[in-house]
Amino acid sequence: MDSTLSPAAGESSRYESAVSSRDFFLNIPPYLYAVVFSSLCVITGLIWDICWHMSIGRDGLLSPPHVVIYVGAVVSGLFSGYQVLYTTFKGSATEKAKSVKIWGFFYSSLGALFCIWGAMMMLTSAPFDDWWHNTYGLDVTILSPPHTVLALGIIGVQFGAIVSVMSVKNQMKTAQIDTDFSQRRLKRLNLMFALSGGFLMTMWYTLLSEELGSWEMHNASFYKLSAMAFPIFLLAMGRGNGGRWAMTSVTAVYTALMCLTLWIIPLFPAEPKLGPIWNHFDHYQGFAFPILLLLPALAMDWLMHRFAYLNDWKLAALMSLAFVLVLLLVQWPFGSFLRESPYSRNWIFGTHYYYFGNDPNWEYRYKFAPWTLQTTSQFALGMVYALGFGYVSSRIGLAWGKWMRTIQR
Repeated sequence: MDSTLSPAAGESSRYESAVSSRDFFLNIPPYLYAVVFSSLCVITGLIWDICWHMSIGRDGLLSPPHVVIYVGAVVSGLFSGYQVLYTTFKGSATEKAKSVKIWGFFYSSLGALFCIWGAMMMLTSAPFDDWWHNTYGLDVTILSPPHTVLALGIIGVQFGAIVSVMSVKNQMKTAQIDTDFSQRRLKRLNLMFALSGGFLMTMWYTLLSEELGSWEMHNASFYKLSAMAFPIFLLAMGRGNGGRWAMTSVTAVYTALMCLTLWIIPLFPAEPKLGPIWNHFDHYQGFAFPILLLLPALAMDWLMHRFAYLNDWKLAALMSLAFVLVLLLVQWPFGSFLRESPYSRNWIFGTHYYYFGNDPNWEYRYKFAPWTLQTTSQFALGMVYALGFGYVSSRIGLAWGKWMRTIQR
């Protein structure tokens, strides 16, 4: 006689739906998926907006790139806000214990707070940016005052996504879940971490891109700025996630996103609508081919695993040396290729894309200008500074990553 118990006929569909939903989301809060998606929207919209300014010039409050950015802000703010309200009014005691209490009443995860704050700043920047354009005209730099407010908001949303993923991942250390389910959940969280980290890294590069172009790749300033900006971020992500190839996965997402936007956006028609127009074209101009950070990250991941026994001060020195040396070895010749080779002037590398307000016949368009080059002694001294900057950046990144591994709320 079969004694197996089954759900009642009327409850069968609800039971199967609950199991299916649990299997799809893997017990990961839906708002995490929403904020990672928001992180993708805002950085994609931002790159599109840069291409819009390079190609068309004139924009408005509700131009298509702006709409994509605002969608990211709204989705992040709404889902994070709902999570706060749900935890506050319907959350269990356990859920509230895993949250941060705000204003003595609301319960929120730390990541949701960053996302809400970031979304509010992004939406605040919209009318500010529209007023700025109407008053002062077209921006000549990426970091105009309204764009700075927008950038801080984007970083808030993207960092909130990373913190939210880390919180759930760190809570798994004490969770009792079947092995197969736990492994699948961990893989999903690692993927979400790589995506959110890669999106934030793309944002970080975009803010610095005016000083990290191909024309600077034979100048020590490129390596000094890179050493200040990237080891802190890579090591925070690497140690925070704890995976063997965490830095590589984050930079792989950055590389893929930069390449895809470079290859896809120029497929669409666009023409300049703001004079003076020196460079005529009929399709979008691409943004930039990514810096080859994937190779330094790969070396740093391997060294991090190989020399995990070193204290953080010694490890920071090793990470700085690896980052600066590998970046110099790969980016110097690649910079020559991007700047001078006719084989880089195609849709893959995109060095033929040009702002409509620039003279296409400028003599230094496809070669290094004399004022960007240095003597051997000047370059060598600059690289010594780069190693020092990299050391400080690496040490801070290691400490930041250690903090990220303690996030539980």
